[in-house]
Amino acid sequence: MQSDIFDTILWDSQSSTAAIRKPAENAPVKNYTASEITCNINTSKATQTIAIAAGSMITMALGENKTIYHPGPMSIYLGKAPGKVVDWDGTGKRWFKIAEWGPTLNPFGFNNILGKSKFTVKIPKEVPSGEYLVRTEQIAQHIPGYPEFFVSCAQLKITGGGTGSPSKVSIPGHLSRKNDPDLFVDIYWPVPKKYKARKNFYKLAFDGLTAHLLGSGSARVPRIFEVIPPLSCQV
Repeated sequence: MQSDIFDTILWDSQSSTAAIRKPAENAPVKNYTASEITCNINTSKATQTIAIAAGSMITMALGENKTIYHPGPMSIYLGKAPGKVVDWDGTGKRWFKIAEWGPTLNPFGFNNILGKSKFTVKIPKEVPSGEYLVRTEQIAQHIPGYPEFFVSCAQLKITGGGTGSPSKVSIPGHLSRKNDPDLFVDIYWPVPKKYKARKNFYKLAFDGLTAHLLGSGSARVPRIFEVIPPLSCQV
């Protein structure tokens, strides 16, 4: 079944659960305009901030040997803390997306996401050094018109970074029914022939971001795209 929590972060042959801000409730977030959409509901304090070099790979993993159960897109964001990340609640226009997984067409479906438990992304080398939250967001679309959000955050300290300055969003504030209509459609009938949300939703932070493809080396990911190519994900 679906796990509510990405409770482990892996990097450089290491792993941590202590860097995760764990929510108190095993339930999805349903109000995408409320503060709990940032890192989930009633989260406990993380006791670790992991140091990782820009350009490194990280993997976010579901807990309890669970996998993605409900269909819908998956994204990973970075949010730069204004100071110490341990003191930041995620507020402000400080978030940018570094990875996303979406549906395939012909036939339409999220089979490239369903059943997976780990999602891997490269921290762009252009990301400035500093302390960050890394945020996972899987949007479950099994109830037409009422998306559910499975989110969690981990604490990072990025070293050896660059001078990139991507456009940023606030969370909440990154989604709306008006600007992201495909998040509210019936994905079962009529079967979607296309799946497109506003540019800000399906936009990666950096042009030409290199995304790791499972078993296929790497590929250049366009800045804006309609159908999201799969990044690394596995059972």
